[in-house]
Amino acid sequence: MSQILQLHRYRKHLEDRYNRLVERSNDYKYEDESTSDQAAFKAMKILEKLNRVKYLDQDFSNSLS
Repeated sequence: MSQILQLHRYRKHLEDRYNRLVERSNDYKYEDESTSDQAAFKAMKILEKLNRVKYLDQDFSNSLS
């Protein structure tokens, strides 16, 4: 059960971080293009991790049912 809670906690952390980076990317879109691009790149990397965690979470949920 603790592994499932860890996955949920990590997923929430990644979602929060992803949302902050997307916001930062949009905020700097017209002011500083390089900062915007860096934030968007980091957000894409985090989205990849988030998709992996969602898959694992779904896999755990199906195995427990």
